[in-house]
Amino acid sequence: MFTEQNFKFKDILKQFLFMLSLCVSIFSFSQDEALAKDYFSRGEFEKALLTYQKLYEKNNSNSNYFQKIVEALQQLKRYDEAQQLLETKTSKSANPQYVVDLGYNYKLIGKASRASEYYEKAIQMIDDQVAYGYYVARRFEDKALLDYAAKAYERTMELRPNSNYHMQLAAIYGEQGKVEKMFSHYLSYIEKYPNHFNYVKRNISEYITENSEDANNVLLRKALLKKMQTEPNILWNQLLSWLFIQQHDYNKAFAQEKAIHKREQIALKGVLDLVEITIANDDLDTAHRILDYIVENAINLATVVAAHKDKLELNLKQAEKNSYRDIDEAYNTLLIKYGVRPETMDLHVSYAHFIAFYLDDLERSVSFLKKTLQNNLPVFHEAKLKMKLADILVFQEKFNEALIYYTQIQTRLKNSTLSQEARFRVAKTSYYKGDFRWAEAQLKILKSSTSQLIANDALDLKLLISDNNFEDSLQVALKKYAKADLFAFQNKNQAAIQVLNDVLEHHKTESIIDQALYLQAKLYEKQKQFLQAETNYQKIISDYKEDILIDDAYFHLAEIYRKQLEQPEKAKELYERIIFNHSDSIYFVDARKIYRQMRGDQVN
Repeated sequence: MFTEQNFKFKDILKQFLFMLSLCVSIFSFSQDEALAKDYFSRGEFEKALLTYQKLYEKNNSNSNYFQKIVEALQQLKRYDEAQQLLETKTSKSANPQYVVDLGYNYKLIGKASRASEYYEKAIQMIDDQVAYGYYVARRFEDKALLDYAAKAYERTMELRPNSNYHMQLAAIYGEQGKVEKMFSHYLSYIEKYPNHFNYVKRNISEYITENSEDANNVLLRKALLKKMQTEPNILWNQLLSWLFIQQHDYNKAFAQEKAIHKREQIALKGVLDLVEITIANDDLDTAHRILDYIVENAINLATVVAAHKDKLELNLKQAEKNSYRDIDEAYNTLLIKYGVRPETMDLHVSYAHFIAFYLDDLERSVSFLKKTLQNNLPVFHEAKLKMKLADILVFQEKFNEALIYYTQIQTRLKNSTLSQEARFRVAKTSYYKGDFRWAEAQLKILKSSTSQLIANDALDLKLLISDNNFEDSLQVALKKYAKADLFAFQNKNQAAIQVLNDVLEHHKTESIIDQALYLQAKLYEKQKQFLQAETNYQKIISDYKEDILIDDAYFHLAEIYRKQLEQPEKAKELYERIIFNHSDSIYFVDARKIYRQMRGDQVN
């Protein structure tokens, strides 16, 4: 019995020692491989060569080790040795990748015609083994031999029609500047993979501009129109609509969206997205036509009511004061027709805003909202009404009553975006009141808001309060600034400017000065006093270049120079400062785009 146990123990020990030896061997092997990679990446090619040779001796089936040996020899200019290795390999292997490598070795020693022979031979070998086509093309790409890579991909797709290398070909042709071929392959790709539509759009966007006459824009438009004629597909309408939007040809985009809707007979998503874009870009005539189309064709009641609301708000943008009575009647007609229901809450909020801020009848607006709230409404829709009501109460400086409504929204819609927005407005209202401690407490919570916009606004206001809360124990300057901010909210721009003048004159040594200069500059812009705004921005740039508002000052002053004062060279200089010195700025993308347009850059 003892002998049998002893035998079992020895057997287990042997197995353990074998596994331990194997693990040590694998670990040592992986260490050597990592060392070889490190040598190669650092340009220590002699050491890399020796290490890869040792690895290859232990595992001569690893093609990567062989390739690295060849590359190391080539880096060391030992081309004869590399050639000998490759000739031996090609004599034993039918893999055309080694034929590419051999041709490349000839290129390195200056024998271009000999190299071309091997490249052509590698492509011909795809006919015998089409499965190698992708790997041959990739090998050409690795060697930056893009013409041959494209040829290999094209040949592989001829031999195997089901294969799809359109994306690879599009990337190659794009890099070569063969834009027409690139577009052709991108279109072929999304025809097979329509779910990748947005990915292809992102790639194509690098090659087009806002100029409809740009050569690349023309090529894409022609390619799409040809596709629509020969191979009708809704994808081409969608992509053409997108192209027209990039060019700000919204009416043409609308024509495509109508065609899509008529063909699909489904939701109006594309049309609805387009109307938002046209409104944002102030193409009000096209926006009106789209909204009329939505009213006529939408089935969903909420969509119809929203379109009516948007039409009225567009009318307000263009209306003279003497036409407000007609708009008032139009609102009331819609409210009577559709009644008080969840689908009409945004219409009610819009009407309350119109009464308060266009008819200047705050009391009537408050009364209208309170009456609407007497209806039994879902919590979310009730919250929308309360938010607008509280905003108007803040406008009237009825802060405590406003805080009650904001707090009700927070309590009833916990963790929602609307709740977070209400919390931010509690903080802003407290700040207007001069209750900076409570405002700061709310803002600390909002720093982690799920809404990035709310989080950013909360951080900005918190920094304003915390930076100016301690150096002045009485908070005189901060209270004045908050008063000016409230005046700005109430559209009392001149009163706000005067309060800020007081801050700038009597608190020159305090940290709030750059904020005061910035807010005042924005108010000057509203008043179209661009030279005064310029002075303020210049003051920030000269005296507060290390502070957080410097990129804001650069961008807004650049916009004034570009759009108002007709000084494009000064504008370009400021955009350039953002591009080179403030790559993390929220203005970086816009600054770079405008700068390139002003410089006359052409896309590939």
